[in-house]
Amino acid sequence: MKTKSKLLIAILSLSMIFSACSGGNKNDAGKADNKAETVANEEEGKKDGVLDINIASEPDSIDPALNTSVDGAIMISHLFESLIRWDDDGSGNAVLKPGIAESWEVSDDGLTWTFKLRDAKWSDGKPITADDFVYSWNRLVNPKTGADYEYMLDMVKGYDKKKLDISAPDPKTFVVKLSVKCPYFEEICAFPAVMPVRKDIVEANKTWTSSPDTLISNGPYKMEKWDHNQAITMVKNPEYYDQDSVKAEKLSFHLQDDQNAIYASYRSGDLDFVNSVPQEEIKKLLETKELKIKPYVGTYFVCFNTEKPPFNDPKVRKAFSLAIDRNFIVNQVTGRGEESATAFVPAGVYDAKGAEGDDFRKVGGDYYSIKDEDYEKNVEEAKKLMEEAGFKDGAGFPQIDYLYNTDDNHKAIAEALQNMWQEKLGVKVNLQNQDWNVFLKERKEGNYNIARHGWIADYNDPMSFIDMWLTGGGNNDAQYKNPEFDKLVKAAKATSDQDERMENMHKAEDILIGQDNVVAPIYFYKNPFMIKPNIKGLYYTPLGYFFFKGTEGF
Repeated sequence: MKTKSKLLIAILSLSMIFSACSGGNKNDAGKADNKAETVANEEEGKKDGVLDINIASEPDSIDPALNTSVDGAIMISHLFESLIRWDDDGSGNAVLKPGIAESWEVSDDGLTWTFKLRDAKWSDGKPITADDFVYSWNRLVNPKTGADYEYMLDMVKGYDKKKLDISAPDPKTFVVKLSVKCPYFEEICAFPAVMPVRKDIVEANKTWTSSPDTLISNGPYKMEKWDHNQAITMVKNPEYYDQDSVKAEKLSFHLQDDQNAIYASYRSGDLDFVNSVPQEEIKKLLETKELKIKPYVGTYFVCFNTEKPPFNDPKVRKAFSLAIDRNFIVNQVTGRGEESATAFVPAGVYDAKGAEGDDFRKVGGDYYSIKDEDYEKNVEEAKKLMEEAGFKDGAGFPQIDYLYNTDDNHKAIAEALQNMWQEKLGVKVNLQNQDWNVFLKERKEGNYNIARHGWIADYNDPMSFIDMWLTGGGNNDAQYKNPEFDKLVKAAKATSDQDERMENMHKAEDILIGQDNVVAPIYFYKNPFMIKPNIKGLYYTPLGYFFFKGTEGF
């Protein structure tokens, strides 16, 4: 899933410029910063019954089928609930538990899943039925919907014809037939894109998610109001079946991306939770342990437009990747404990033996060395590749742009890359930033040379990283096409044999990174955040989702 500051949203930004929605000017912020110096590390937040949160600016979409970013997914997961949900294991870690489905059975061959729905209601009081899931899942894969995540249900029979083999034999029974046994299907059933929506609501209003009057949800919260570019406010849904689990009465998601303003608001007590702070504060906050770090299964990377010269040449793409000093970026630019990336699929993703065995990265190994002593060797190889591609010492290389969404963390990384590519390869790269929603559209449509990117696992399986690069895929922003790669991915999807699946995915990554160098991985993510010490009950999954429904103390 895309990250904004990861998302990407969940990443720390370095922003130094105040946005229009910050509610103040530089002088006001300076006063707030000065005040912050006097605030003790253990300062508690306000206690007004509202949990004030900042995870990102305005979301691209909060339609479950259309969202592709982590920030949107976090908000959606408070408004909606699927068959299975992520819930607190009692120690702040999220585990899968029954959601709208109170139970389910799986046939001996693993291909037929029968979900029994509990008595649950939509936020307007109407009962949730199995037909709601039939409609929502078919809507997701319908080409007219335009969902980037339509392939999330490609293991269901009928996907190829965009008419899924799913049924509702009665209002409380939802039956799914798979074409192949899927080891991560329970995680799919908890994913935001497959959360139910109401047919009558969706088809009556194209902008149904933008107003509390039309956003009918089924999760622990319902929307109270959406002040665009300011805040999305949610209140406890009185129709939610599990009222006892919902401690927080009201959540306010503040929509801004100016890290100085966000940090000042946190220090002044206006915000209770943030996961973006100014870069210059990171070291101090890590030392005081106010800034907490969570594991995060994702990769920050550079994406090349493989259809547009000069990056239609894999030699050029590999040269640009080898010229990146990843250790410098994680040690001198970001400084949040990220791990330099040696491949695309990050550590922490299961291999054939699942939770009981080695992870995919350990089995697959590295595609290049990140040892400090090997960096100059990488650069020499990069120079040779550029010469072979016809651009010795950068001569004749066209002027190109590096595209990133507005955020000073991304800007700082972009400037570091710009300097590395110019110094080591002799090429000139211009930097171009855009607002998040514009950036997503431009990158998706291929209107770029090189672009910042980031991807967080949607479920714990390497397929979450591999299949996004299938020819024509909704998240294939590199415009990449390779029939041999497609063949391996489809073979992995077509078998239930775990060893065979993983072998095909390792071979696919060999092509993606080892041969075609479609992307240049930079680092594996960590997820930082700050929360007022009086607030308890937060829980989290390494897929990047923070859950606030169980929080109290404010």
